[in-house]
Amino acid sequence: MSALIFIVFAAALVLGMPIAMSMVLSTVIPRLLGTTMGSSVNQLITNSFSGADTTPIIAVPLFILAGVIMAEGGISRRLFNVFAYFVGGLTGGLPCAVILTCLFYGAISGSGPATTAAVGAMAIPFLVELGYDKTFSAGMVATAGGLGVIIPPSIPFVLYSLATGVSTSALFLGGVLPGFAIGLALMAYAVYYCGRRGEDRKKINAKLAELRGQGLWKLVKDSFPALMSPIIVLGGIYGGIVTPTEAACISVFYSLIVSLFVYKTITFSSILPFLKGAVKTYAPLCFVLAFAIAFGRVLTLLKAPAIVSDFVLGNFSSAGTVMFIIVVVFLLMGMVMDTGPAIVILAPILLPIVKTLGIHPVHFGVVMVCCLSIGLATPPFGLDLFVAGTLADTPPMTVAKKAMPFIIAFAIALFGITYVPWLSLALL
Repeated sequence: MSALIFIVFAAALVLGMPIAMSMVLSTVIPRLLGTTMGSSVNQLITNSFSGADTTPIIAVPLFILAGVIMAEGGISRRLFNVFAYFVGGLTGGLPCAVILTCLFYGAISGSGPATTAAVGAMAIPFLVELGYDKTFSAGMVATAGGLGVIIPPSIPFVLYSLATGVSTSALFLGGVLPGFAIGLALMAYAVYYCGRRGEDRKKINAKLAELRGQGLWKLVKDSFPALMSPIIVLGGIYGGIVTPTEAACISVFYSLIVSLFVYKTITFSSILPFLKGAVKTYAPLCFVLAFAIAFGRVLTLLKAPAIVSDFVLGNFSSAGTVMFIIVVVFLLMGMVMDTGPAIVILAPILLPIVKTLGIHPVHFGVVMVCCLSIGLATPPFGLDLFVAGTLADTPPMTVAKKAMPFIIAFAIALFGITYVPWLSLALL
């Protein structure tokens, strides 16, 4: 019966049905066929509401709202100016400054598409103006935007915690070093590309002279409130002062205060549109997550985790081999499925298997999120590709071609993270 549910789910996706509807159909199809397994419509609705009615999940829309406010508040430009001041004079320095901006902006937004949109809207026109290839710039931002779901606070880590019971705070800590490792891998390729293709140093030096003419103190002072956001949020969590959900709420109010009274880039009349934008972003995700939780509960009742565990452990005894297979599966799934549903459905099934093999739950969660974050920039359905393509006025598949070397660099770092658990566990 478990196999039937997965077959129906896969067939619905192939036929182009939305993920939420695919899960609904595969959940109720056994009952429709006259069996006693699966969910009735009433059970489906009850499980969906009870699954979504949890305190930790409130952190997701709050982090989305904070990211929307920060994006409109011009935070990405201020972060970029600081990084460009220090590394802009090096070969590939400005592309590296963009990647660093994505890295730190991820600590504000917690979302890949939000990071791509906020940084790309500023960085792509800026790099093109200085002579960099437009599709290269878009591909770089699309891939680096994936750092937004690895650097804490991260929405996928919240969902993994919700699905498995693993500490959200521990997952946030686990994502720090892997995020920086991936950022370094992306910067390494950016430096190689710029060194091989060359740069218009005359334009770059003129822009840097203009930037450095403002003085380091002015730049740091201007960007200080933006840099303090992740420190306040994460410091509150790790200091035991607030829970991740409460930290998300603090993030919203801090974003409002900075944007309204410090940078003065938004007005009170802008708040309602921001709320509407956050709701529009979160509502589809909430709908999918609610049914994903119900779908996962049905799989648990059908003993799908035990079936999968017996199969995997009966055929593979090496933790390294199992992790390699899981990474490949996640990479493929990330191309066709959104991060949230994939985590909520698969994490409870696979976590018991990897724990049996001695793999730490935090390490597994970090690897899972890193794998799925690559999917944000991979065709055919990588959301970051569509965001970056829109910003660059370039077809997403054209952006994907230039993103491919960055994706390879990302994947190399991913396999390092997979087989060096220390990167995920050193800060715990």
